[in-house]
Amino acid sequence: MEELIKLVKNISKKPEVKRLVDLRIREFHSKRTKPANEIFKELCFCILTANFNAERSIKIQKKIGDGFLNMTEKQLAKKLKNLGHRFPNARAGYIVEARKQKNLIKKILNQKNEQETREWLVKNIKGLGYKEASHFLRNTGFENIAIIDFHIIDLLTKFRLTKKPKTLGKKKYLETEKTLKKLSEKLNTSLARLDLYLWYIETGKILK
Repeated sequence: MEELIKLVKNISKKPEVKRLVDLRIREFHSKRTKPANEIFKELCFCILTANFNAERSIKIQKKIGDGFLNMTEKQLAKKLKNLGHRFPNARAGYIVEARKQKNLIKKILNQKNEQETREWLVKNIKGLGYKEASHFLRNTGFENIAIIDFHIIDLLTKFRLTKKPKTLGKKKYLETEKTLKKLSEKLNTSLARLDLYLWYIETGKILK
């Protein structure tokens, strides 16, 4: 773990990286105070990222915009297909289904803690697993849950902090989150900030 701690510390000292991380965290916190429609569009982005490239999901989110709020399932599926999403029909179905709970989702964000909210999202919003629900919560200003995908697993495996699983179920997700929590505590930072630094180490980019 010490090796990775040293690497993250070095990365966090780079002014341009720290500035971007600080900017992203401010953006995430401001998102939670937005209207329900804006929060829902962020949820749609997180649904799109499941088994799909985050950068391409950002581009698709920008191009569809308010279409997430008013397109029919058929229209949305066609648009997602034209924009190159890998699973246009399934994602359109999930988004239109989730739209029914748009206002409730905003209320839930303000009433529950991170772990309770994540469990609610995974249970009640089709298309959200632990990674996607955590991503949505981080992007709406929650800082103490981890976004774990195989980029992060690969990095932790490289530093011998975990073993790469064939699949990332709930048990492995929560085990890995505990490892990341220990790492964040040693670095005196939040899991949200740590995620951005780890993502930068693995990809050279700081996305949302």
